[in-house]
Amino acid sequence: MLQMETPPLRVSRQLFEQLTIENPDTRLERASDGTLIVMPPTGSETSSRNLSLSGQLWSWNEATGSGKAFDSNGGFELPDSSIYAADAAWVSLDRWQQLSRAERRTFAPLCPDFVAELRSPSDRIADLREKMSAYCANGARLGWLIDPEERRVEVYRPGREVEVLRGPEAVSGEDVLPGFVLKLAPLFED
Repeated sequence: MLQMETPPLRVSRQLFEQLTIENPDTRLERASDGTLIVMPPTGSETSSRNLSLSGQLWSWNEATGSGKAFDSNGGFELPDSSIYAADAAWVSLDRWQQLSRAERRTFAPLCPDFVAELRSPSDRIADLREKMSAYCANGARLGWLIDPEERRVEVYRPGREVEVLRGPEAVSGEDVLPGFVLKLAPLFED
């Protein structure tokens, strides 16, 4: 039987927003060329790991008051017109406060200062790497691609080669998230 590859579905910004409103339980993203990206829900294990990631970032942010932390439901419209939602993200308070109330209520029109993607079993590593590169190209100052199965963290910084950490116990937020150290044991546990 001959199988035809389905061409990607491309949607306008307006149609994308309408789709997200009408399908609130479906995780959708939009690439810069308008390609609609539909993501399946994660499994329970990945969900627990993601909560640890977001929770650690949230706790640090609450203690410092230096910005706004976001979980995997927070979509951002990047300068290249893509709309992505990282598993965890952070925006400095001064950048967040420059947005209008209306901009804050929808897909905030900016790239987060920090993004983290947590690979789940259904994720293709090439897709996540492409997404991380897009974040850096659009203004992210620091990004982590965390692969629990491989016990690896890829660190993304603009204008630099990707740094690969194998089996780290923790990873530092560097000068972007001063004092934040993500403990990886809860994300790497079997």
